[in-house]
Amino acid sequence: MTDLPGLDLDKLAAHLGTGPLTGELIPGGRSNLTYRVTDGRDRWVLRRPPLGHVLATAHDMTREHRVISALADTAVPVPRAELLCTDPEVIGAPFYLMEEVAGAALRDRAQCDWLTPDAAAVLANRLVDVLADLHAVDPDSVGLGDFGRPEGFLARQVKRWGKQLDASRSRDLEGIDDLRDRLGDRVPDSARATIIHGDYRLDNVLVTRDPLGISAVLDWEMATLGDPLADVGLLHVYWHGLGIDQDPITGTVPSLPGFPGAGELVARYAARTGADVSNLGWYVAFGYFKLAVILEGIHYRYTTGKTVGAGFSQLGSFTLPLVRQGLLAIKEY
Repeated sequence: MTDLPGLDLDKLAAHLGTGPLTGELIPGGRSNLTYRVTDGRDRWVLRRPPLGHVLATAHDMTREHRVISALADTAVPVPRAELLCTDPEVIGAPFYLMEEVAGAALRDRAQCDWLTPDAAAVLANRLVDVLADLHAVDPDSVGLGDFGRPEGFLARQVKRWGKQLDASRSRDLEGIDDLRDRLGDRVPDSARATIIHGDYRLDNVLVTRDPLGISAVLDWEMATLGDPLADVGLLHVYWHGLGIDQDPITGTVPSLPGFPGAGELVARYAARTGADVSNLGWYVAFGYFKLAVILEGIHYRYTTGKTVGAGFSQLGSFTLPLVRQGLLAIKEY
């Protein structure tokens, strides 16, 4: 395809000094836009902010490019960063190019007919091990010592997502203010600070079949320095979901035979890292709160005509189930 929303291939080719380009939009994300691009010889993946975005800090291409560049020589599998362009005049927004990595993001069961129970167990363990490897990276050693402000990280996160909630209010949501208040009143003391992904889940990694493994971790737009248990808690949320058929949070993939439960993932992480996970209920509750706010924001934009596309009309119906799960988790903390 030569005509893509958000990407002028002729202008990109001129900037790269290459021949005519073709490309395609990679579906699946609802935030930054991702494309495959080729000149017939070389192939790249391009990332740019969403169309019409306002908050540049939420879609910072320099940030994503910086973190995958920093992690290139670590145990964390990331695509090789190829080029960063901060000039919005080239394609209409800042962007970066990275290598195309083999593998698939497993988003639904239809992609998993090859996945045996034994392979599912191995893959789940590998998913946890990659997260443990990320949290073991010394930020200073890879030039990310100033990548965030770990002091007060959790308290700021609660306030940040609370403000996002207030900016998206269009209806009564029973229990969501109670959940926010409980989170704010019980913020745990962080034991340590590491590089965190911020949205770590199965469909944000690329999985290969032969050999079975994880070839790359993607979507680093929310990465920062902070409490690593925030990643673990959110992974728990994405893995456990809402416990319903056609769960939009998990995509139902983790319920396939062979995949361990969310608690077993947490136990493996604790064994690998030595982390104290006794307070994980707070982090799980925060993960549910964060996703509830995100879905409510999408619902708000959809009802005001600012979001178009398939699937958005139903997402608002999952806000309250997320809140209820969050309240259950915080009770166990």
